[in-house]
Amino acid sequence: MPKTAPRRRRAGTIVAAIASLLLTMTLASPARAELQHPRQAFLRNSVAGLFLHWGMRTSPGYTSCSAWENAVTSGGWNATYWVNEAKKLHAQYIVLAAFHSRLGYSRPWPSAIPGSCSTKRDFLGELIDAADAAGLKVINYMTDDPQWHDEGGHEWLDSSAYSSYKGHTVDLTTRDGFGEFSYDNFVEVMQRYPKLAGFWIDNDNAYWESHGLYERIRQDRPDMTLSNNNEDTPIMDMISNEQKTGMTPAYDYPQAVYTAAPRLIEADFKLPSSGPWWYGGSDSAVDYALTLGRLITNAGSSVKALMAETAMVNGKFPTQQVNFNNFANTYLNAIWESLNGTEGGGYMYGGLKPGFWNNGAHGVTTISRTNPNLHYIHVITPPSGSTLQIRDNGYRITGVTNLRTGAAVPFSQANGTLTISGVSSWDQYDTVFKVTSSGREGIYTSGVTMSASASASGHAASAAGDGDYLTYWDSNNTTPVSLRFDLGSAKRVQYIGINQREDSTVYPESASARASTYRVYVSSDGTNWGSPIKTGTLPNARGVQFVDLPATTTRHVRLEVTATYATSGNPERWRVDEAWIGGSYAGSGGSSSQSYEAESGALSGKATVAACTGCSGGQKVRYIGNGTANYLTLTVNAATAGTKQITIAGTVDGTRTVSVSANGGTAVTASLTGTDWATPVTATVGVPLNAGSNTLRFFNDTANAPDLDKITVS
Repeated sequence: MPKTAPRRRRAGTIVAAIASLLLTMTLASPARAELQHPRQAFLRNSVAGLFLHWGMRTSPGYTSCSAWENAVTSGGWNATYWVNEAKKLHAQYIVLAAFHSRLGYSRPWPSAIPGSCSTKRDFLGELIDAADAAGLKVINYMTDDPQWHDEGGHEWLDSSAYSSYKGHTVDLTTRDGFGEFSYDNFVEVMQRYPKLAGFWIDNDNAYWESHGLYERIRQDRPDMTLSNNNEDTPIMDMISNEQKTGMTPAYDYPQAVYTAAPRLIEADFKLPSSGPWWYGGSDSAVDYALTLGRLITNAGSSVKALMAETAMVNGKFPTQQVNFNNFANTYLNAIWESLNGTEGGGYMYGGLKPGFWNNGAHGVTTISRTNPNLHYIHVITPPSGSTLQIRDNGYRITGVTNLRTGAAVPFSQANGTLTISGVSSWDQYDTVFKVTSSGREGIYTSGVTMSASASASGHAASAAGDGDYLTYWDSNNTTPVSLRFDLGSAKRVQYIGINQREDSTVYPESASARASTYRVYVSSDGTNWGSPIKTGTLPNARGVQFVDLPATTTRHVRLEVTATYATSGNPERWRVDEAWIGGSYAGSGGSSSQSYEAESGALSGKATVAACTGCSGGQKVRYIGNGTANYLTLTVNAATAGTKQITIAGTVDGTRTVSVSANGGTAVTASLTGTDWATPVTATVGVPLNAGSNTLRFFNDTANAPDLDKITVS
């Protein structure tokens, strides 16, 4: 597999490249990386890829290229098998790593270029065609590294044959010599396979840079993507991060990712729990929880998951990996809409807050690319109890359902928090809630001017309030440093929301430049600030963060960061993509509302759940009348005590009444008039509720009642 490498481009490589460029007068101008480009569409629309390390040293291992090829063919290798296994994993692309330094530099395609193993059968071409027929893409792995040329006591590279081919002496065991050899292979492959989607490159090579390889690829194949392992080389379309471990929880791979979106980001990791990246002869176990957690957490961070499986010589996978693939196929089908066509929630795309929640819960959120009011909550580590609390990020929530079952789930919303309650069981890998909202409210989106006490060149404070995540404010390594908001006039202030730039790791913590301790001041004139109204510490965590404030009316707000999480010797830069002031919590600007599906309540007597295509959640409750034994009971929450407006949505053909009593008190009656049993109508009554939990009973003891769809408490 890819070796561990520096995260940034090596200084020596840069110097060598610059020197060669000055000497080479025939090259095109340097290629520039486009942060966003149409050729990247298939990667941006992908959730995952299948990483296949497969070559001459795949167990049992071969030193003869022809013997390896014969074993592959006689074993029954078939490209469609790999494509089908990738589809089980819900992967959209395959990366084939055969031209790999520790797999014998084998090329599973016919090549006119001598120098290492090349097969007569076109395995790469067959894979590209099979994938294309199934709507998948293939990316070819290319290494820059000759250091393993004689691993295992066998010389895998043939410098003499390549020198004869080139007409001058080339030592393939040197970086420059291997750079020339691999350069020729890049050109051959990209010219031969028009359907090849790109190259996955293991780091970089000075020869490639000095001889304009990337410029050549951009010129000859502008549709081809370039991905780089570990080095954040600017020309690449995507940066891949290799096998990060040590995070808490262990599956939260993005904690160790140092690249900020919208740059394409990939995380590559092994599914087998032990052994090399390629098949070493063992049937290693797959950790289901870790693997699914990584896949889901990556999707919840807009990171592509490149999952490595260990194909045997005949292309088949060991039994335990096959078993996992079969399980993943069914498991992911049930929640696929929450991963496919979504972006990570709580970052630059909006959405609910991810990360550490209440009572030990942890997970991620996703948000639809096409519907900004459609969210999904992935509870990977469940809370200790039946209740989940998550920051709503200003979204007015209108409904919560269990994605797998479609059943409505009780919820309430207050003080910036969505509370989901009554969850009797949690999925062992990922409980997914589908959440609908009616937009964001209470946030000042216009008329706000931002400034800062320090800014790096080109990254002014205004970039943190322009609504554009391609720009950001940089504190210029200064602490303490303050970010200031001028609201234009005195307005109510309730909280500050912050999306810090995700270009520093949470793990290891020493590399984090996120804000730590802070103070918040307010002022009527922007000059006299007085004492802070709030002090505290922000968590070293990814995703949107909030500073809740004592409700006040003011024009100027100053958020002063007195320290970051960076340790001594690391930059203290604090970078903010976007920050905003919330004047009120969602639902509290006028009346706060909480909705409950009728079918989520307790049914008594003849009361039963029935399908209803026009109803919220596709279901309703029938037969709650015509007898004292037939009724519906719902548990609802109220932030404060007092008379609350209860809106009853139900279906009826004609006019029927329903009574509601709270906590065993006096009942009030609502009358619903409708024209059919599939189109909900509403009626609203005032009911006295206690602060906190309340029990509502819906009934009609003496006559038939309407069918009930949804109950809203305002």
